[in-house]
Amino acid sequence: MSLRYHTVDVFTRTRFGGNPLAVVIDADGLTTKQMQVIAREFNYSESSFVLRPSDERHTANVRIFTSTVEVPFAGHPNVGTAFVLASLGIVSVNDEYVFEEKAGLVRACILRDGENIMIQITAPQPLSIGKTFDSETIANCLSLTIDEISCEVHPPRVVSVGLPFLVVELANRKALERATVHQSSFERILPEDGVDSIYFYSREIHERDGAVDFTARMFAPFDTLPEDPATGSATAATCALLASLEGRASRSFKVAQGIDMGRPSLMSVDVLQDKVLITGSCVSVMSGQLLV
Repeated sequence: MSLRYHTVDVFTRTRFGGNPLAVVIDADGLTTKQMQVIAREFNYSESSFVLRPSDERHTANVRIFTSTVEVPFAGHPNVGTAFVLASLGIVSVNDEYVFEEKAGLVRACILRDGENIMIQITAPQPLSIGKTFDSETIANCLSLTIDEISCEVHPPRVVSVGLPFLVVELANRKALERATVHQSSFERILPEDGVDSIYFYSREIHERDGAVDFTARMFAPFDTLPEDPATGSATAATCALLASLEGRASRSFKVAQGIDMGRPSLMSVDVLQDKVLITGSCVSVMSGQLLV
């Protein structure tokens, strides 16, 4: 079997920046096991597989895999998949796609600016808030001291708009830069309730972060790639949490990620009353034939 694939860098307009993604087209003939093996072969933070939808009113069924597990939703695979379909000329009348995913329906819109396009997706679920964790435990996970964990706005806690993450605010940018995974501490508290990653951020900004509201990192030590350059689903959930704590019905955010690992990424998030929108740019990198 021969299948087309395309790779793109997501949440960037600079090739070899952002978060790389592999998109496999016409993947209906693949088994779940084959998709998982292919994702492991690409060895990106995620790979997506485009299948025929179960409802003909929708664009596609999109399945998303890390190198170790299938996930119900993720930000950069949806942005990148929509970009690939648009680049192939697969465009709906209203420049909108509807993807069937395990977390629900994900809408992706093409935003055109001359020859440039951006992709805006709608998270499949409203904000949900889960359990909290104590600061000392999280500090140990990130190899930091307890005073470098900030609880002024919220304690370390689980949030989700389709995929749950443990979200932590750090006291300053220096702590964000020097954080490292402490594996045994992670293993003592995670995975739990579908969470196996810690997304942590600082509202103290370096010049190299750009004009953003905060800059972030995400550790996923149970995957083969332990740090993610851009995590749209976690960023969206964090922005929704902050907007709710501010009592704001609508709020827009600019967020940087991947700065400290040499893959700068920029995400825009709009929190509206009943939905969360994630917007970003992409750039094509490779295309070819996948032999199965």
